[in-house]
Amino acid sequence: MTTPDNPAADGAGPDWPNMPAPGLDDIERMARGAVAELPEVYRAAATHVVLRIAEFAPQDILDAMDMEDPFELTGLYEGTPLPEKSVMDQPMGPDVIWLFRRPILEEWIDRGDVALADLVGHVMVHELAHHFGWSDNEIAAIDRWWE
Repeated sequence: MTTPDNPAADGAGPDWPNMPAPGLDDIERMARGAVAELPEVYRAAATHVVLRIAEFAPQDILDAMDMEDPFELTGLYEGTPLPEKSVMDQPMGPDVIWLFRRPILEEWIDRGDVALADLVGHVMVHELAHHFGWSDNEIAAIDRWWE
């Protein structure tokens, strides 16, 4: 069967005009799959971060980041990184990772050299790196794109 993650499964190549674009649920499934593949030491903690999938970043987020083009932002971590948290801190809400479907799809199309699930996983790991406070070397150990 031909899918966005496996476009040539039948050997005949993709039938793009007749395929629906991956939806919000598809992006969420791919992101959760990336979390499931994390090293065990991080996996459980990563599941406590709220995952939100949207078409684009909300305007207030773009404004706060001084961004005009919503296609520039594929993901965002909102929260306090674990290394900066204190038991004395008052929780302001859950830590959240946002993934933005349309910018991710645009990057995927522009790249043309990577499976969509791999790109979603890369964005998810990048945002988790903010949450965990990972160094570049720690990110590279999990996500080979970082090397």
